[in-house]
Amino acid sequence: MNNRLATRPHMTDEQRFAYLIAGIRDYAIYMLDPNGYVSSWNAGAQRFKGYTAEEIVGQHFSRFYTEEERAAGEPARALSIAQAEGKYEAEGWRVRKDGTRFWANVVIDPIYDNRGELVGFAKVTRDVTESKKALDALRDSEQRFRLLVQGVTDYAIYMLSPEGLITNWNVGAERIKGYSYDEIIGQHFSRFYTDEDRAVGTPEHALQTAARVGRYESEGWRVRKDGTRFWAHVVVDAVRSEAGELVGFAKITRDLTEKKAAEEALAEANRALFQSQKMESIGQLTGGIAHDINNLLSVLASGLEVLTLRRKDSGDAKTFESMRRAIDRGATLTQQLLAFARQQPLRAEARNINRLISGFESVLRRAGNASIEFALDLDPHLHSAVLDSARFESALLNLVVNARDAMPLGGRLTVSTRNVTLAEREVGTLAAGTYAKVTVSDTGTGMPADVASRAFEPFFTTKEVGKGTGLGLSQVYGFIKQSGGEIVIDSVLGEGTAMSIYLPAVEQGGTAAPVNVNERVLIVEDEPDLIDVAASLFINMGYEVTTAASAQDAIKTLANQQIDILFTDVIMPDEMNGIELAAFTREHYPAVKVILASGYPLPALKMKHADLHDFAFVNKPYRLADLARALRTAA
Repeated sequence: MNNRLATRPHMTDEQRFAYLIAGIRDYAIYMLDPNGYVSSWNAGAQRFKGYTAEEIVGQHFSRFYTEEERAAGEPARALSIAQAEGKYEAEGWRVRKDGTRFWANVVIDPIYDNRGELVGFAKVTRDVTESKKALDALRDSEQRFRLLVQGVTDYAIYMLSPEGLITNWNVGAERIKGYSYDEIIGQHFSRFYTDEDRAVGTPEHALQTAARVGRYESEGWRVRKDGTRFWAHVVVDAVRSEAGELVGFAKITRDLTEKKAAEEALAEANRALFQSQKMESIGQLTGGIAHDINNLLSVLASGLEVLTLRRKDSGDAKTFESMRRAIDRGATLTQQLLAFARQQPLRAEARNINRLISGFESVLRRAGNASIEFALDLDPHLHSAVLDSARFESALLNLVVNARDAMPLGGRLTVSTRNVTLAEREVGTLAAGTYAKVTVSDTGTGMPADVASRAFEPFFTTKEVGKGTGLGLSQVYGFIKQSGGEIVIDSVLGEGTAMSIYLPAVEQGGTAAPVNVNERVLIVEDEPDLIDVAASLFINMGYEVTTAASAQDAIKTLANQQIDILFTDVIMPDEMNGIELAAFTREHYPAVKVILASGYPLPALKMKHADLHDFAFVNKPYRLADLARALRTAA
């Protein structure tokens, strides 16, 4: 072995280093002379750049640069920086022999001899194309993710530090919560919680849960910058490093306020519908029973009359009188049941509610007692409503008595009126529109929710045995529903109760139909007294009135004045009757509403005039309520 070593040629350190450099294939290592011409070339340079040593030695190294960089003088600048600063390092595109490009990491060092003279440059180049692709892909992915997150406006998406400080913020978060990026970065996320949630540690619990199990999800009220609240769905996910260390939290919040409101409105509508259907079913059952009982009472009353006549001089007079009183009480009871079932006939007219209440005030006050303060709070601009005044007074008295009984130790009882405008089904099943609201409120014992929900049911009462039939509020309920209104209870146990009646408003004091103050009615009637009556009714409803004694006069008026409603008698002495006038008006003035009036019954008129059904119709003699109904259907 020693012989072999002895025969191996001796190599200098320079030779060993040259062999080392020449054999490296992962780096292009070569020399440049002071002017940038290639003076040496290793295997790595040949692999990266495609040139053999014979092809490239003596060529200028600028051929490895792109045309753009050569035009910009980048090769000369690289050598100048290396010489001035002792080193030049950069990354950029380089060009192979076949014209393809690769991304290179380049280091250029100046080389000096013993006398300090520049003898050239050492240039080391590494192909990092794959690393650049991976890095670019990562950057593209991060950029796409950043654009995605920032583009989301319906969700607040942001990061928290492990301590709960906000570290980034998307546009959805700014839209939902109201804070700009600069305002919120570095702030603690607990500021979005309500005071109540912060007091019980809800923000800390959210982070602790997410850190422990990886995720926290909940719904609740959150607070915007302006102090308003919104109902939020929140998800907090723990974010950990590859080593499992907690580096923060990802938080996603969605504003569900509108959805929650819609769900609550639907639930309330379903509750109202269920209550309405229940009360309707009870009403139908109650009405049927009341009618049957009435029939039985009629038999008993008739039989009692016969017995009384036959045994006039007997000693049974007192017994007969007791029986008669029992029958009368039974009849009163059935009338109450019929009122709940909405089967009582009503004498409905447009009435000023404030006047009814004021005129009935003395009775209402006497229903109270000395320990109760009674107050009226009436809106002077309250609209009228079409109702049966006697039954309204009875209903109001019933509510006052109930309020009095709820204040055994005294308190305050208030009867108030207001105009309200309701959305569709905002109150019970009422349609959208304007209503007159009458409220009887007290400061008494109040009712729990389960009692309030049953208060209008027949025979339901919380009073002691013998102190109430349980029919008072059911009568009020039936009357209000039959009048096209609604009654609702707002009660808090221990704080009092308010019972509010809603009745369709008559905005100009006369009709439940929409009234425009400036609408003009043309009344056509050959009887002067009837003209006066009709004119008075329409004026009372807020209309302007013009009259005509014949169809011909009416046609002249239509031609010369702005008429909105034609109200004409059917039978008139001249050649053109009311139906022909109505047809003429419909043809020449289609915007004018038409109402016909006649003392003949409708079936008889229909036999003579086949087209009568095209127009609204009222029978003579007519009342305000009849005109109100006709105005609603007039076309």
